[in-house]
Amino acid sequence: MTPPEIVIEFVKKIGIPLEQGAFVIILAVIWSVIKNWWWLLLPFLLYKSFLFFWRWWRMEIWDKKQERILLEVQMPKEVLKPIQAMENVFYGFWAIYDAPNWKEKWFLGKFLLSFSCEIVSIGGYAHFFIRIPKALRNLFESSIYSQYSEAEIFEAEDYTKRIPLNIPNKDWEIWGTDYQQFKEDIYPIRTHKEFEEKSEAKEEKRVDPLASLLEGMAKIKDGEQLWVQFVIKPISPAENDWVEQGKKEIDKLVKRNKKPAPKSIIQEAANIVISGKPAGGMPEEEPKMFYPEMMLTSGEREVVSGIENKIKKFGFETNIRFLYLAKRDIFFKPNVKIPLGFFNQFSTLNLNGLKPWSKTKTTVHYPPFMKRRLYLKKRKIFSRYIHRVSPLFPSSGGTFVLNTEELASFFHFPGRAVAPAPNVPRVEAKKVEAPPGLPTEQS
Repeated sequence: MTPPEIVIEFVKKIGIPLEQGAFVIILAVIWSVIKNWWWLLLPFLLYKSFLFFWRWWRMEIWDKKQERILLEVQMPKEVLKPIQAMENVFYGFWAIYDAPNWKEKWFLGKFLLSFSCEIVSIGGYAHFFIRIPKALRNLFESSIYSQYSEAEIFEAEDYTKRIPLNIPNKDWEIWGTDYQQFKEDIYPIRTHKEFEEKSEAKEEKRVDPLASLLEGMAKIKDGEQLWVQFVIKPISPAENDWVEQGKKEIDKLVKRNKKPAPKSIIQEAANIVISGKPAGGMPEEEPKMFYPEMMLTSGEREVVSGIENKIKKFGFETNIRFLYLAKRDIFFKPNVKIPLGFFNQFSTLNLNGLKPWSKTKTTVHYPPFMKRRLYLKKRKIFSRYIHRVSPLFPSSGGTFVLNTEELASFFHFPGRAVAPAPNVPRVEAKKVEAPPGLPTEQS
């Protein structure tokens, strides 16, 4: 049978009179195909959802096998090392990077491990916590001891389990927010190097950005708690091409002209026919001019230098959040200004900075269902804090890239001279090695 005859037979088979016209017949044929074979489209329509839920299921199984612990770090009274020492600690932390291959990702559910650094005030007493995979405890402790040999590190009970898990409720109130950056990841925030006097190495000559947060935390009353959290995951250019983006942005800022791509033989022949000039002739002299870098203003040079400095160091995918919790009868909302002021220190108008993310901030300005939406926002950010997950979990997003220098500016161990807050637990006794001639008990 010829193709037209096959179509006619098919039309008759599905019961469409040929007298209705070609257009009606075509519509009827299309509808008949959709009605009988619609299920063939499902794999194409649902494959993304299927992959998402498959991946999530496998990740849940793998994640349950990763036991995590909370370590508390107590500092000595005097920390004479600069904040640069904490940057070296974060270089050590980056060693937990272990990207899964295709099989590990899709069948075993493996993913890049993260850890969290947390500064917490409970009733006015500030604590430094690091929540880590238990199997990697030696790596984290050795990284800290390598720079802060007199610190004490011990496993602590998770403080988030000491309060009701159904906050907000009739007894407890909460206010919180996640943070986002002003600009793209390639632009740096203000770091500790701009707070320190470069000519001075002694601690008492430094201005520590952490001092304002610790002083504010010391004023938190009994029944109030202030939690600041940094959820951190080491990444490489394979997960985020922020380094390459930084290089392109630098080229754009200094107005470097890209070298033209080599022409094909056909393009060269066409140019010869059109212009009449032989290929490989004498090149035209380019006008002499200053290098683009020499034409930049001081502010533009600062931006270029900042981007170059950021992309040359190891990066971490990070999200930052804080919560203020208190009994309803003593809840004092102005206390949220303490961490807000702390994070404002790291912002600059020409480079980058941090601001509360309206998508997760526990405020609602417009109807409908304002009270219900506000309650859901508070529940979500509280749950994501205690589980140490990203702001949009289980979806991705809401995070940004910080390098070792930027993270060290937020989270480090200051001495009492630059952070004299009295309610920060410290190691009072200095640890020294036993004398070599000390007699020991013989077994």
